[in-house]
Amino acid sequence: MAPLQTIEAVLLDMDGTLVNSIKAAERVWSAWAHRHGLDVETFLPTIHGVQSVETIRRLALANLDPVREAAAITQAEIDDTDGIEAIAGAAEFLGALPAARWAVVTSAPRALALRRLRAAGLPAPALLIAAEDVRHSKPAPECFELAARNLGTTADQCLVFEDSLAGITAAERAGATVLVVTETHARPMPVEHCTIRDYRELLVQSSPDGEITIRHARAPEGASAGMFCRLRAPAATRPSLT
Repeated sequence: MAPLQTIEAVLLDMDGTLVNSIKAAERVWSAWAHRHGLDVETFLPTIHGVQSVETIRRLALANLDPVREAAAITQAEIDDTDGIEAIAGAAEFLGALPAARWAVVTSAPRALALRRLRAAGLPAPALLIAAEDVRHSKPAPECFELAARNLGTTADQCLVFEDSLAGITAAERAGATVLVVTETHARPMPVEHCTIRDYRELLVQSSPDGEITIRHARAPEGASAGMFCRLRAPAATRPSLT
């Protein structure tokens, strides 16, 4: 990555990136997998980063309606928020960004996303791109491209925070700069992007002209190692595109 990357918006995945929901999600999915005779240990790693309906479709189980099953799983996940918590430093990081310059981009349905953000004590974003908003879920780039358009920019002018391989691939295909959050990773992920464990590893600074710098807290200013981005000051008027 170049020593300084100028961006116009910040796009953040939710599960595993802003919110640690693994315990709740795996409780729900483990029960579902057990009911359908699946090997739970083998199955659980496949649920992360993609829409529930796509996870079920890939299994090609006989006499099963993926849409109906996904709806039931979503409701079970909405009902089960025990143990959901924010990734450390996430609230402070979001609070340092202008509300009109960031969005949450998730494969979760809207109702589930808002429920988990609320359970974790995080603010509802001004812009939320959820499962219902796109035809093609991650790893397709559509979700990030749509979020960028609605923030008045393009995906290649955005910094994307992600944790899953599907999400990282979607961000790459959209041309975005990627920062990987590893708090929920059980083992290292083979990616070439900059990484943080949580948001306490980032330093966010505002300048008098409205620009914001985002960099690794331990990286010397201007160093080529680590994340070093400048969020451009907002224009007086930014169009909202759909």
